Amino acid sequence: MGHATALTGRMASQLYSIGAILLSTAFLLLGNGLTNTLVPLRAHLEGFSQLEIGLLGSFYYGGFVVGCFLIPRFLSRVGHIRTFAVAASLTGATVLIHPIIVNPFVWLVVRAAFGFCAAGVYMVIESWLNDRATNEDRGRILSAYVAVNLGSIMLGQWLLPVASPRGSELFSLAAVLYALCVVPVGMTLLPQPAPQAAPKLRVRRMIELSPVGMAGVTAVGLANGAFWTLGPVYAISLGFTTTGVAVFMSAFVLGGTLIQIPLGRVSDRLDRRWVIAGISAAAAVGGVALALLHRWGAHVPWLLYPLALFFGAAMLPLYSLSIAHANDRIDRSEFLEASATLLMVNALASVAGPTLAAIVTAATGMGSLFLYTAGVHTVMVVFTLSRIVAVRAPEGAEREHFVAMPQQGSANALELDPRSHEEEVGRSEAA
Repeated sequence: MGHATALTGRMASQLYSIGAILLSTAFLLLGNGLTNTLVPLRAHLEGFSQLEIGLLGSFYYGGFVVGCFLIPRFLSRVGHIRTFAVAASLTGATVLIHPIIVNPFVWLVVRAAFGFCAAGVYMVIESWLNDRATNEDRGRILSAYVAVNLGSIMLGQWLLPVASPRGSELFSLAAVLYALCVVPVGMTLLPQPAPQAAPKLRVRRMIELSPVGMAGVTAVGLANGAFWTLGPVYAISLGFTTTGVAVFMSAFVLGGTLIQIPLGRVSDRLDRRWVIAGISAAAAVGGVALALLHRWGAHVPWLLYPLALFFGAAMLPLYSLSIAHANDRIDRSEFLEASATLLMVNALASVAGPTLAAIVTAATGMGSLFLYTAGVHTVMVVFTLSRIVAVRAPEGAEREHFVAMPQQGSANALELDPRSHEEEVGRSEAA
């Protein structure tokens, strides 16, 4: 009883000590949840072409990738608090430009700048969380971060009905949230984290060691990046109000949130590739159903929300499952390099995904967005099944356990994963 009480007390104390960081995370992701749905929706209402809307998503992810490479230089020069304050302030400023200058070329530049600054904010938050984590509570801190991440993105969708997307109020509200995210971090008494060395990226080695893992994160980038950019446009094209769009997007996130941990536990007991093939097949079926709904939507609009829930449950766990499968194939000492490589491949695929989907939808209609995602997931199913036939699954002793990971984040989040430190713990215990 005493040991359990002490453990609970340490856990509460640790979560309290990172409360300011998690509160800043909540404000940030409330703003992101609103902004990333509002921007393509407003672009559609302003008459932007499908290709221009797709490019908005690609430029955001492109800016994020560039930020992941360049922001560490700012961290080493001016420190975490200054980098966070500048990046968050610029994020709010870029959001406010949208209703002031409604021009597709300006918005492309602004979305790239937004992605660059968002990378900086994520890096600071995740570095700080990792600095406060110990090997005993690293998993709990990661779980808290993932919960705040998904919950805030989902709640951010519900800010959409507060005002008309045709006005400037929602952009101003998002800017307020980005300003508020500076306050908890700016007032914290926690020491600044030490700079971290960037892990090496070895794409060819990861393709050789875990082709299914690499294919999985690529499929996530191609499909999920397209959905986050064009999903709101699909819902509004069915005739739904902004409230309907908010329900649609939040149902998608809720589906992935509810199933991710139970599905991960199942994958720990089976050949993980069967689970990957299964959810990819489910995502393909869900995509076809949503494509058909676009044709028949006037007759069965109530189907949109349960389909979005099912679609999210099929799509969102694939990223964490792909990382877990890749880790089944590598030495624990290589965990950080492998996960950083997978993260970067996913980000690069996310750059391509929105534009490819926009080209498809511009040629064949908005409903074909989900035929595009269904095609991506069908290829994933076929490839995974071919690997199951060709290569045996790792034995139980060789397998890692599943850990839910945030898809949108920097390489610093990988340090929070307890699997990245198990080798270190094993060496210290042996000594």
